[in-house]
Amino acid sequence: MLQVRNVVKRYGDYTVLDHVSLDVPQGKITSLIGPNGAGKSTLLSIMSRLIPKDGGEVWIDGLEIGQWKSTKLAQKLAVLRQSNHTNLRLTVRQLVSFGRFPYSQGNLTRADQEMVDEALAFLKLEDLQDRYLHQLSGGQLQRAYIAMVVAQDTDYILLDEPLNNLDMRHAVDIMKTLQRLVAELNKTVVIVLHDINFASCYSDHIVAMDQGRIVQAGSCEEIIDNRVLAPLYKMAFHIENINDNRICIYY
Repeated sequence: MLQVRNVVKRYGDYTVLDHVSLDVPQGKITSLIGPNGAGKSTLLSIMSRLIPKDGGEVWIDGLEIGQWKSTKLAQKLAVLRQSNHTNLRLTVRQLVSFGRFPYSQGNLTRADQEMVDEALAFLKLEDLQDRYLHQLSGGQLQRAYIAMVVAQDTDYILLDEPLNNLDMRHAVDIMKTLQRLVAELNKTVVIVLHDINFASCYSDHIVAMDQGRIVQAGSCEEIIDNRVLAPLYKMAFHIENINDNRICIYY
């Protein structure tokens, strides 16, 4: 189980996270939503130990995150940040193989290669595996990075705005892939999203944040509600039920 308890993060006099506590449901997609500066990406970075916290605790399967050895943590939790750029001349298969580093330290076994094959197949990248990264479209590249995370084979997957700069079709493909990770591989996914309609349609659990605090957490029905969203984003919402999804109209 992934638990956050009274986490604080400050930069000088500015408090980015103000005693945040959160339980992440197992085997579900949890989306973090809220306006810019709410602390969503900072919380994700602290949950994955990319940046240090100034107070509080993060527990992963009963062990505080500071007590995890780096290699063991990388076998338990994978994180994909907003900007994933490399200047290295890599093929898709080579990139996906990096996901096996916590296990192989660069010396891939047959089992590692089979895991890479499975990740490529899961993201439908077999035909692109020998193509270089600079030859890919934005959607293909994002799928390759997510395939790397799949190859890492962790229980927890944390993604920071993975839909950035993607067109609608590729964004939908990514979210459907995350649903398959949960349904077929029993992963627990935490994702930062700006598009509340994507959060509404693809999340099992939503956490609304503002000014470094959790405003409310719950199901889509509880959070995708004008009484929650209007004060959060400081604008009015009209919410329609379309194909059993709560869709926000705010244009």
